[in-house]
Amino acid sequence: MKTFAHPMKSAAPAAKSAARVLMLTALTASLAACSMFSGKDKPKPMDLGPNPAKIAVHQAWTVKLGSEVPLAMPALVQGNNVTVVTKDGSVTTLDGSTGSQVGKFNVGEALTTGVGSDGQRTAVVTRSNQLMVFAEGKQLWKQTLNAAVYTPPLVAGGRVFVMSADRSLAAFDGNNGRELWSVEGPSNEPLILRQPGVLQAVGNNLVVGVSGRLAGVDPDNGSVRWMAPLAAPRGTNDVERLVDLVGPVSRVDGSVCARAFQASVGCVDVSNANVRWTQSSKGSDGVAGDAQAVFGAESNGTVQAWSRNDGQRLWSIDKLQYRKLTAPLVLGRSVVLADDFGTVHMLSREDGSALARLETDKAGVATSPVVAANTLVVVSRSGTVYGFKPD
Repeated sequence: MKTFAHPMKSAAPAAKSAARVLMLTALTASLAACSMFSGKDKPKPMDLGPNPAKIAVHQAWTVKLGSEVPLAMPALVQGNNVTVVTKDGSVTTLDGSTGSQVGKFNVGEALTTGVGSDGQRTAVVTRSNQLMVFAEGKQLWKQTLNAAVYTPPLVAGGRVFVMSADRSLAAFDGNNGRELWSVEGPSNEPLILRQPGVLQAVGNNLVVGVSGRLAGVDPDNGSVRWMAPLAAPRGTNDVERLVDLVGPVSRVDGSVCARAFQASVGCVDVSNANVRWTQSSKGSDGVAGDAQAVFGAESNGTVQAWSRNDGQRLWSIDKLQYRKLTAPLVLGRSVVLADDFGTVHMLSREDGSALARLETDKAGVATSPVVAANTLVVVSRSGTVYGFKPD
């Protein structure tokens, strides 16, 4: 087994690695509860006033999945379809245009993250650390992993790539589940995040988040080609020094922009591993962007935009503070974020001004909104999926 931290160092035994990851996962359960939104004296959000309604949007459909949707379970879009997981282990695929059910299967136990799929195979990871791959709702194979997984698997090129909670990485044959290679994660980090990290294909690289760095990995053998630092550990305790990269990221051609948890936002040119820029930013969820700008929300609900070219701040708004925002989505001339109250906010990409607000239910939105078949799809924690379309 290779390692990100020490390429020539031999790997620790699997049993030792598994025990360590279980310990770290337990530690981070308390970290997720520590936020400005907890406690009796939590700040109150601002009154938003009337809906500006500068964009005409209507609710086109709703679908009840039959079970609640956990937080940090990204919805997967492929073509016109969107796939959502629920707490009972169900995986449901909907037509984005109509909301009609395209497919559904139940894994049999709770999942720890969203799904990965190439349109033929769908990969999931269960609470008991089982990597399972399905095709047309039938299980093809499963593999027991040594650690929990909070980042959706990546299914591409006939392989299934999995990044575990300790940021170790492994590749499996998509047809039979045979492990092809594995890379051990950093061994000197006492805390991990129970939320999705960075794992995606960019050209002939797997681009993954390792601590505060983006790494380019050869998908054929797991060798680390390059690393680009976006943040370095700081502070006097383990929580303050946690700088893991979180998803989603913004990719435009060879430019990949990402957030380091509670530390910074930055962009990397993956063609030469050059860090274009970094800016200090205290956020906990990923970013979105276009060719001109990168957008993200601070942990207190301040929404910011940076120039994609050089990182210069373009605008910042504080009207959505203390609403516990999702990661953003770029849609047409708007930036879309949803909140803990079930409201979807459409802001101008140009200056952050409010364009429109949409309402779901009071359970709160579970994950970042997505677009499928020209439909804005929003998933509520209640297990209701909403489809909104332009008039």
